[in-house]
Amino acid sequence: MHTILGAGGVIGRETARALASEKQKIRLVSRNPKKVNPDDECLSADLTDAAQVRRAVEGSEVAYLTVGLPYEIKVWQRDWPVIMKNSIEACKAHGTRLVFFDNIYMYDPDYLGHMTEETPIRPVSKKGQVREHISRMLMEAVEKGELEALIARAADFYGPQNDKSVLVEIVFKNLAAGKKADWMGSVDKLHSFTYTPDAGIGTAMLGMDKEAFNRVWHLPTAPPLPNREWIELTAEALGKPFGYRVAGRRLVKFLGLFNSLMKELGEMLYQYELDYVFDSSAFEKRYGYTPVSPRQGIINTARADFL
Repeated sequence: MHTILGAGGVIGRETARALASEKQKIRLVSRNPKKVNPDDECLSADLTDAAQVRRAVEGSEVAYLTVGLPYEIKVWQRDWPVIMKNSIEACKAHGTRLVFFDNIYMYDPDYLGHMTEETPIRPVSKKGQVREHISRMLMEAVEKGELEALIARAADFYGPQNDKSVLVEIVFKNLAAGKKADWMGSVDKLHSFTYTPDAGIGTAMLGMDKEAFNRVWHLPTAPPLPNREWIELTAEALGKPFGYRVAGRRLVKFLGLFNSLMKELGEMLYQYELDYVFDSSAFEKRYGYTPVSPRQGIINTARADFL
């Protein structure tokens, strides 16, 4: 049994699709789980409740923690350590291997231009500090020999049926509505985006590989493009005029007074002011996997959700 904790989000759904293609038995766990594949087992659970998480993990060979909490620092600080602790304890109790889907917020910004699994950890945001804390919780349990686990990290991501993507929210949706795309920082810097079906396939592949555990992996991600090209490709795929407007630090801070997303994105603005290059060559070499190209990923996303 492969159990997905936090199965309601896009990564949980894509991981479920990938596991089903490999004929794995799947249990989907969330507050209100819905089947992704016809044979999925659904179990309702609150992941902040230790007993419910232990019940959800029972009988599982592998559990995947793919929770997507609301993008609010207070929620992250309150819930993430509890969810991680509950997941670790449940997997320890049942002898279940744990796969944690993570991001790169804890990485040292000085190394943002070439991120690998060995990039130094030095978070400069409150969200990054939360991510550092929970990833350290997991790997300390691994180092103590208490469980087998791995961390699967993605860059910023985009793809079909995705409500937690900056690229979708401020580029796709704006252009589709006949507006200019919004951007933050610099349109000339490089940026890597992970295509969510690639992330789901990669997460499933790692979970099914017993030799992949007890380390960090970068999930398959195509080479970066300048931010301007991401906008251009999206406009082309949608059949809309190319146009954008850029918000600098002062404007983002001002907009944050009225817009909760902008308020939360303010501390992450450095990721859009610097080259952001995510290296997934270790995964691609091990599994012989080629990520979907940015052009094709954008076309697929446009066709699925906007055309």
